[in-house]
Amino acid sequence: MNLPFIPNRNKTLFYRRVIKKFSLITAGSIMQGFAMATFLFPHAIPSGGGAGIAVLLNHAFGLPMGFGLWFANTIFLVFTVNYLGRISAFGTVFVITVTSVSVNFFEVFVDPPFSNVWIDLLFGSVILGTAVAILIKQRVSNGGIGYVALAIYKYKRINPGTSLFWMNGFIFALTAYVIDWKIIILAVVCQWLSTRIVNWFHQFPGLKSVFYPAWRKK
Repeated sequence: MNLPFIPNRNKTLFYRRVIKKFSLITAGSIMQGFAMATFLFPHAIPSGGGAGIAVLLNHAFGLPMGFGLWFANTIFLVFTVNYLGRISAFGTVFVITVTSVSVNFFEVFVDPPFSNVWIDLLFGSVILGTAVAILIKQRVSNGGIGYVALAIYKYKRINPGTSLFWMNGFIFALTAYVIDWKIIILAVVCQWLSTRIVNWFHQFPGLKSVFYPAWRKK
């Protein structure tokens, strides 16, 4: 890779930052897949809109969770990429793909350690929230439905949190109606817990250097 616009003394620094960023995005994606496959999906708990569609596709057609997750999030992304740009979309596609592959891997090779839905919900939400916090710190989205919310905001000026809440809420309600009504309670609790974890990582100054290291110029 030729980088003539970067002085030679800074190229090593540049590569180190790229590798660090790529490693953190990969780690966050794998953690997200682990939380879904090991703790949430065994109880049909959707962690978001894309995961809710994956649960529905698995229930209706027996589609593997990992593939359903990738399919749903990719469809969301395809319909909004022209509105939000391709560079950030590429990072999201990478996250979606690694997460989906991780879900398939952990479903096959890792058995859920607990049989209690509330314990699994707690562990899954905490790990999921940590993974999402890592991804957000690296400025990538953890799923395609977030892009839909951003596109709506860009053209309709509707707060992304509001539109995301209603989209996820509709998918959660549909999943609960088709499978079991208790799912909507579990999904809301999962969203609340994981969001608290994301906010905690975002606001806690001592963890900033873990996700966003301050490289010194030499």
